[in-house]
Amino acid sequence: MTSPALRSSGARRALPSTLVCAGCGYRAPAGELPLRCPNARQGDDVDHVMRRVLDPNRVEWPAGGEANPFIRYRTLFHWYHLARAAGRSDSEIVDEIARLDERVATVDGRGFLVTPFERAARLGEAAGFADEGGVWVKDETGNVSGTHKARHLFGTLLALNLTGAPRDRPLAIASCGNAALAAAVVARADGRELHVFVPIEADPLIVDRLEELGAKVSICERSHGESGDPSFLRMREAVARGAVPFTCQGSQNGLAIEGGLTLGYEIADSMREQQLTLEHLVIQVGGGALASSVIQALGEARQLGVIERLPLAYAVQTAGVAPLVRAYRLVRDELSQGRAATDVLREATRRRSRYMRPWWPVRQSLATGILDDETYDWLEIVRGMLATGGRPLMVDEPALRQANRVALETTDIDVDPTGSAGLAGLLQLRDTAEIGRDETSAVLFTGVNRTGGTP
Repeated sequence: MTSPALRSSGARRALPSTLVCAGCGYRAPAGELPLRCPNARQGDDVDHVMRRVLDPNRVEWPAGGEANPFIRYRTLFHWYHLARAAGRSDSEIVDEIARLDERVATVDGRGFLVTPFERAARLGEAAGFADEGGVWVKDETGNVSGTHKARHLFGTLLALNLTGAPRDRPLAIASCGNAALAAAVVARADGRELHVFVPIEADPLIVDRLEELGAKVSICERSHGESGDPSFLRMREAVARGAVPFTCQGSQNGLAIEGGLTLGYEIADSMREQQLTLEHLVIQVGGGALASSVIQALGEARQLGVIERLPLAYAVQTAGVAPLVRAYRLVRDELSQGRAATDVLREATRRRSRYMRPWWPVRQSLATGILDDETYDWLEIVRGMLATGGRPLMVDEPALRQANRVALETTDIDVDPTGSAGLAGLLQLRDTAEIGRDETSAVLFTGVNRTGGTP
């Protein structure tokens, strides 16, 4: 979509950031804000994901200590650069963020704040770490709607509002849980029409809450012979009819990744403030937006001199649904034959289905929030693991159950099994001695326990 303000101003000069398709290389003109790559065609097998790329020579790391992360890190975002180019002042942009945040708080009882990233001493001890090492936890359970998902979608909404995008198109998302709830909260706050497509297995309590928030919910059954998540397919059909892809899948909404960057930026700031060298980072992966965002954000923080080195990145999936693990192994197989990583990853962007395709059958798990049959933002995660020396991990149901119990018993964080799935991967790494007792590691607790108790 193109901003009318930018069209009228004739703003075509280079901005400090650019939207570039990681698959085909399309570069969005300065006055345009495409959530999806306009070159994407059904069945073209190209990994079209619009990605915000910074010019490090034209931005600086924000020095402000504002409590709202979207205000604190605003000068790093593409929507900020577009709004400034269209003539919006910095104070006007800050006022708009604060106004929308207040409306979110009215709906959800809380707005956006920088969330804690702290050393969990009892958890580290239970995981077998020495005093010289330890486990740091990024706690998202107190965020808007009780999860990190709202970050992705609030950033998208700011982009739409601050660039003057038309408001007459409904928003659409495919999700059965936290992402849908986050979208409903944010859409309600801005008075937007939201269509939510959920699978038939969706929790009735969540569906009821979505309808309370004013969302229009469609229950999606799998058609005979259909490949892929039916709710995702129905959402794509809605987008084809004119809806805005208000979703956390980067292939449909590249700006979802930009909103999620705030998580990694906060970790980087905390590392600098605490003089912490983080050696390992373990992140649970479903659709991939969370891990992709954090990996990209830490890479930018290093590029801008905030941190000196990147931690080894590990991605955790369940043993029953692990499309990223399968894709990574295919990439590694080709690397073992002597091919250069740049060549393999370049091929992967043009032959996506060779590496990333729907997982079948999708088996149930305690970690319901990471059962995506595709990892939509997979390539950035694979690139990050290869660059840092990390790898993907598969964890079984007993490991997920143990990790959640350890999290609940050793911290004051009421996290659900999806949100603590990264800890299951960390415990696996400690059990196999791949992480030393005196090394530093971090996990993200990303979803509040909505049912109570331990699994």
